[in-house]
Amino acid sequence: MAGQQFQYDDSGNTFFYFLTSFVGLIVIPATYYLWPRDQNAEQIRLKNIRKVYGSCMWYRLRLSKPQPNIIPTVKKIVLLAGWALFLFLAYKVSKTDREYQEYNPYEVLNLDPGATVAEIKKQYRLLSLKFHPDKGGDEVMFMRIAKAYAALTDEESRKNWEEFGNPDGPQATSFGIALPAWIVDQKNSILVLLVYGLAFMVILPVVVGSWWYRSIRYSGDQILIRTTQIYTYFVYKTRNMDMKRLLMVLAGASEFDPQYNKDATSRPTDNVQIPQLIREIGSINLKKNEPPLTCPYSLKARVLLLSHLARMKIPETLEEDQQFMLKKCPALLQEMVNVICQLIIMARSREEREFRAPTLASLENCMKLSQMAVQGLQQFKSPLLQLPHIEEDNLRRVSNHKKYKIKTIQDLVSLKESDRHSLLHFLEDEKYEEVMAVLGSFPYVTMDIKSQVLDDEDSNNITVGSLVTVLVKLTRQTMAEVFEKEQSICAAEEQPAEDGQTEANKNRTKGGWQQKSKGPKKTAKSKKKKPLKKKPTPVPLPQSKQQKQKQANGVVGNEAAVKEDEEEVSDKGSDSEEEETNRDSQSEKDDGSDRDSDREQDEKQNKDDEAEWQELQQSIQRKERALLETKSKITHPVFSLYFPEEKQEWWWLYIADRKEQTLISMPYHVCTLKDTEEFFLKSGANQGSHIVAGHGGSHL
Repeated sequence: MAGQQFQYDDSGNTFFYFLTSFVGLIVIPATYYLWPRDQNAEQIRLKNIRKVYGSCMWYRLRLSKPQPNIIPTVKKIVLLAGWALFLFLAYKVSKTDREYQEYNPYEVLNLDPGATVAEIKKQYRLLSLKFHPDKGGDEVMFMRIAKAYAALTDEESRKNWEEFGNPDGPQATSFGIALPAWIVDQKNSILVLLVYGLAFMVILPVVVGSWWYRSIRYSGDQILIRTTQIYTYFVYKTRNMDMKRLLMVLAGASEFDPQYNKDATSRPTDNVQIPQLIREIGSINLKKNEPPLTCPYSLKARVLLLSHLARMKIPETLEEDQQFMLKKCPALLQEMVNVICQLIIMARSREEREFRAPTLASLENCMKLSQMAVQGLQQFKSPLLQLPHIEEDNLRRVSNHKKYKIKTIQDLVSLKESDRHSLLHFLEDEKYEEVMAVLGSFPYVTMDIKSQVLDDEDSNNITVGSLVTVLVKLTRQTMAEVFEKEQSICAAEEQPAEDGQTEANKNRTKGGWQQKSKGPKKTAKSKKKKPLKKKPTPVPLPQSKQQKQKQANGVVGNEAAVKEDEEEVSDKGSDSEEEETNRDSQSEKDDGSDRDSDREQDEKQNKDDEAEWQELQQSIQRKERALLETKSKITHPVFSLYFPEEKQEWWWLYIADRKEQTLISMPYHVCTLKDTEEFFLKSGANQGSHIVAGHGGSHL
């Protein structure tokens, strides 16, 4: 077997191959992920949504503080430099001569392949005279000519050349290492060892250690582990948390502590401005000592959150801190929802009576607080304050109107255009159009629910204790779309009625949020209709009873009657034969119809089984696609007047028992709902009324 030899690259040619591959592996993915997006597209998007979101804080901040152009420019310069280096190395590699060339004796002798032996000898004599060393020729070239001549004339040499590519037989395999030879040179050994030691024993451990130290402090949702521990302790301690207690626990997050988060700042002016805000708010208890909820950072975060909910004006030095805190609130509240769900699961798995699960009210208060933080509204404030140009001073004109009782957004949408315009007459035309644009962009979500027991013969038959899979189909529309549909329906109903049109068809159909299940009203004039009595069909009496009845009625038979009876008997004899034949044919028909009905029932049962099987397979495929598919969480921007960051719509979907105030299925955080989407919820079939409840993290 041929030997193997390893040698380093003295010329540096193979090192260029390695360097080109290495640079290409870095430059190509970096260009795909790091190339700056077109800033004009973002500007066009902001321009298109200006009519609706122009009055939002996050929109104004986006326009007033655009992203610096130096970062995209630096990215482009670095990526272009990488591509220039990659192209230069590729050009260098293309111009590099190949060191290994296949040995061909015909090329050495300047002959065409397939030349005859006479031609080979003749050419050898000419070249040997020309390159012979004794006559001043090239000795190396002469040796190559002699070797090529032997390879073509000597049988053994020719056989070796044809089999191994060399007249001398198999040679040692040579492998080149794509590193320059000076790396392993003995003169540079100390320098190379120092570089290796610095790279792999100092820099690499420091980088990995710092990354690991930062990563172990955070959970998968980029929430500090210490914050999760704080929430778990106080949620377990306070089983039923009202909104005031929830605000205290939320403000105790370590994300607001400068000791654990460098982005959180503490200024000397806080010692003056925070107490002043506390006096203005007036509902903060400072006597209770409950760390970390009463620490300075937690107190500051609580005061800033309360001032945001009250829409109070704060000093400019605190506005930046308030914006930082508000950006953290949605993720922190989602973490609190997860903590409550984990404690509920632990309480179900344990049989200890002392371990009590948090209440459903605590869970829903967390979801409610997320909406309040986004919209900047207190708990019992009117939802109409979410709209632009609707403030406390003019809210009374809307909510306390004598003719219209407007309490919610849906009530305002359900009005006619003329009534709505007269109700908001205090707004200018431009402001009124802006309110209508915002009102039409609000979401309107409907749910289609289907419950079934998978892997069961009768999937629609739900029994106590079975595992129920609830398929929920969410459909998102805007208020404008729903409003336009209702307007078209109302316009069609207000047209002149045709002849024979009932009075019920003339009434105006109400919106989806106005429809209520009411029973028919009873008036004083209304009377109950009596059911119609049917006359009973006479039952044929036996012969003895008929005779007794005739005797009781005094019926006497004479001769004529006897003759008639005899004739009737003879007729009855013939009729009885016909009845027997008819009865046999009728029984045969009945048997045939029974067979047909059984066959139809079997076919119907088979079709139902096939439809159920196909539906089961489709549900499994939908689940697999949902697990593998990655959907974007950019859905629809939320209209929020006082939130400093662009917020996308999200929803919580869960099953709860309102009567028992218990949670049946864990909340599903819906972050990808654009138009229509399906979700699967699993729960045990318990006795009681189960209600699928959905809460949105955007609008109230």
